[in-house]
Amino acid sequence: MKIKEIRIVVCNPGRNFVTVKVITDAGIYGLGDATVNGREMAVVAYLEEHVVPCLIGRDPQNIEDIWQYLYKGAYWRRGPITMAAIAGIDMALWDIKGKIAGLPVYQLLGGKSRKSVGLYAHAGGLTIEDTLSKAKGVLDQGFKAVRLQSAVPGLETTYGVVGDKKDYYELQGNRPLPPEEQWSTQKYLQMVEELFFEARKQLGTNVSLLHDVHSRLTPIESAKLGKMLEPYNLMFLEDSSIAENQQNYQVIRQHTTTPLAIGETYNSIWDCKELIQNQLIDYIRAAATHAGGITAMRRIADFAAIYNVRTAPHGAPDLSPICFAAHIHLDTWAPNFGIQEFVGLGNEQIQSVFDQDIKVTNGVAFVSDKPGLGVDFDEEKAKAYPYKRSYLPVSRLEDGTVWNW
Repeated sequence: MKIKEIRIVVCNPGRNFVTVKVITDAGIYGLGDATVNGREMAVVAYLEEHVVPCLIGRDPQNIEDIWQYLYKGAYWRRGPITMAAIAGIDMALWDIKGKIAGLPVYQLLGGKSRKSVGLYAHAGGLTIEDTLSKAKGVLDQGFKAVRLQSAVPGLETTYGVVGDKKDYYELQGNRPLPPEEQWSTQKYLQMVEELFFEARKQLGTNVSLLHDVHSRLTPIESAKLGKMLEPYNLMFLEDSSIAENQQNYQVIRQHTTTPLAIGETYNSIWDCKELIQNQLIDYIRAAATHAGGITAMRRIADFAAIYNVRTAPHGAPDLSPICFAAHIHLDTWAPNFGIQEFVGLGNEQIQSVFDQDIKVTNGVAFVSDKPGLGVDFDEEKAKAYPYKRSYLPVSRLEDGTVWNW
C-alpha cells in the first residue's frame, strides 16, 4: 500500500479548519486536523510545498518513520506551523491504520483505561450572576465540571466572555485585523475571588470548578491568585502565567497548593519537559493538532505519568472535530487522563461538514468503535464555506503596553 494523494482543504463552517486527507492506492483514506488559529494558510503552504511532495509513494503504515522523517529530517524543528503540519499527517495515518486493521484507534494504542471520558464545559458571563446562571444550566445537563469566566468590571472586553459578539469575526468589525483588548491585573483580581466565593455558595462543593487566566499574570501575581483561591478547591488553575521560562512555575508552586495546568500552545514534549519532571504542574493541556499528533501526544502522556501529571487536552472551538475525535481516543486509552475540555460538537454547519461518531451524555463522552478515528469529512459541503481570514485579539495593558494573549 502506498500514499497516492494528499489533499489539504481549508473551510470555514463558522471557524477556519485545515483538514488533511491522505489517500492510498488501495482507496483507503485518513483524516487529520492541521489548524493553527489565525495562521491557517501558513500551515497550508508548509504542507503543500514542503511535506506532501515528500510523502507520495510512501507506505502509510510506517507512522513512526514518517513522523521522525518530518521532525528529524527537517533542519528547522518544532514551532506551531511545523508541528501542526506533522500532526495533520500523523492523525490521518493513524486513521488509515485503524481502517486497515478494522479497529478504532484507542485499541491500537492499547485499549480502554476507562468506560467514558469526563468533560468540563464552559460558563462565561458579563456579570458574576450571569456566569453562575450559565454554570447552573451546564450542571443541569449533567456536567460535573465547569470552567468559570466572568467579565472584569471596568474593562471593555474580557477573555472567555464574548458578550453580544458571536465570534472574533464580529470583534474585528469591517477591518480584518486583530481586535485589541485591555487588561488590568488589579481589576481582575478584585473580581475573581468574588466569582469563586459565590460559585461555591451557589453551586455547592460537589462540582469541580476550573478557571483560565490565559497567561495574563506574572509568576508572583499567579502565586497570589493561587493562594487566594485555595479555599474554593479548584480542580485546576489554567495558564496563570507564561512558561516560556519554565522556571516561572517554581515561583508559583512554592506559594500555593492550587493545582496548576498549562500547555495548550505547546508544540512538543520539550516545551513541558521541565514543568513535568520537576512536578511544577498537575495537568498538561497539549492538543494533538498543535503538539505533533497522536504519536507525540502518546509520548507526552507516558512521560507525564511518571511524574504524577495528568492529561487535560485543549478543546477550543478552533480545533476541528477530527482533533476532538483524536483526543477522545487518547483520553480513553491514557491511564493518567484527567479531564477533557468540551465546547460542544459544533454548529449545524460544522456538523454538516464533519460526520462525528461521538456520543456525549451527562457530561461524559463515549469513544467511537468505528475503525480508525470514527469521523468523516464531506469535501463537497466544505466548498460552501470558504476560508475567511481571522485573528485572535491582541492584549494591551491600560497604558497601551502590549501584553500576553
